[in-house]
Amino acid sequence: MSLSLVAYDDSDSETETDNTEVPNTSSKRTSQPSSSVNCVQYFAPGSLGTKSTYEMQPTDNTDCSGTSTACEDAFEHYVQINNADLKSPCCKRACSGHTALCMSYKNHEQASSSSTNSGNGVSHKRIHKDSTTAVKGIRPYIPKRLRQENSSMPEKKEWDQRENSDCDVKLGISGEQTSRKISELIKPYLGSKYKLTELPKSLIFCMSKHSGPVNEIQWCPVQEQSHMLLSASMDKTVKVWNAVDTGCCLKTYSCHSCAVRAARWSSCGRRILSGGFDSMLHLTDVETGKQIFSSKNEFRISALKFHPTESNIFICGGFSPEVKSWDIRTSKVLRVYKAAVQQTLDILFLPEGKEFLTSTDAVSRDSADRTIIAWDFQSAAKISNQIFHERYTCPSLTLHPKESVFVAQTNGNYMALFSSQRPYRINKKKRYEGHKVEGFAVSCEFSPDGTLLVTGSSDGKVFFYNYHTARIIRTLSAHKEACVSAIFHPVLPSLLATCDWAGEVKIWQ
Repeated sequence: MSLSLVAYDDSDSETETDNTEVPNTSSKRTSQPSSSVNCVQYFAPGSLGTKSTYEMQPTDNTDCSGTSTACEDAFEHYVQINNADLKSPCCKRACSGHTALCMSYKNHEQASSSSTNSGNGVSHKRIHKDSTTAVKGIRPYIPKRLRQENSSMPEKKEWDQRENSDCDVKLGISGEQTSRKISELIKPYLGSKYKLTELPKSLIFCMSKHSGPVNEIQWCPVQEQSHMLLSASMDKTVKVWNAVDTGCCLKTYSCHSCAVRAARWSSCGRRILSGGFDSMLHLTDVETGKQIFSSKNEFRISALKFHPTESNIFICGGFSPEVKSWDIRTSKVLRVYKAAVQQTLDILFLPEGKEFLTSTDAVSRDSADRTIIAWDFQSAAKISNQIFHERYTCPSLTLHPKESVFVAQTNGNYMALFSSQRPYRINKKKRYEGHKVEGFAVSCEFSPDGTLLVTGSSDGKVFFYNYHTARIIRTLSAHKEACVSAIFHPVLPSLLATCDWAGEVKIWQ
């Protein structure tokens, strides 16, 4: 028996005389030469317990035999959820010996439409107007007019892609309630001048949710929300903690497929920028976990920094001779800074953001030029690469909060002091030494008042230095593994957060 591939609505077939009227529109439908009954189940979104079963029999354009199509209420519910603009009643045709069932939608004119399920050889008539939503697994036909309209709306497509690439967000205990609530311990300090930094003595919280080494931690820069602590780990996750009140994990973001090397808060405290060894950049909304910005980079990322005055611009560097500046608003690279190096270890913006520094691994046997490079942000020109001449790499750079100096952590087990103004000369009279680095990416940080300099150590200790005298004030045995970061709280004068290579984050006071 030959099968016709085209069915005309004005056909004089005897099997269609008892059905509802259809307009003079032609549509293509395909049929499979099969006599078996195909059963397809459709599930309405949000109601997994409700399903609608269709028993369908392929039909020929000249003969009709078999079972009639049955439609339950769940299908109507499914179509309404997906906002399908159906102009016609959902007609069920009965072949010889069967009755015709018809369900009409309110406030819609009667018309016929067709849609084809090529996988099961089943044909239903339906008009797809502006909605292209279809059952999962079936790719609907889109008319040429709609394809042209969709191609003129790139912003909508970008937004859909962002929605489809959302993070897997896991909420901790009362995460939604406490993430934006101002801590009672911070309220008395808001609006007042920062007091003198006190040395922490006792352990408050030990947070060990990470299953891999913690690479970086940072307090939220917004003072009202500074109870939140950000941590990036080699276990492919970024976590937000309530590190002041409870010590519990508020949220976990699983956006990356490899280790997360760097993560930073935005200046508004509502977004988190992260980069890792999967070469991906993600800007994630803290509350919803949606991807505001996402891009694939050409290299693995090891350093990220936001511009100090332009909150929509950031710089990233990693296992590449290039350092790139990005604009979140356009999702494009603004400038590329090229140097004859293999890896960028850290990035530091100088005051006002007109210049920035990069520390690299460019150390040879006889020379150490290009270890620290100063760049002009606007022109991408090198200002100087003759800043640090000793044969040690610098895994961390930090800026003094009040004076025009910065400190570089070196793999020579000491920290060097430099001027943040040209020609960026080193202070040969001051050297902060006593701790151990030994190849770990140990970071250093000034206290908010600038009187103390704190650093981790490869033996798990935390060292506190007097900034003016460069002497060790106190040593804190904080971790069993290498302590890679230690930072003071921006509001509370005696609160300190530390992290180590075993995946622990600790809070001290």
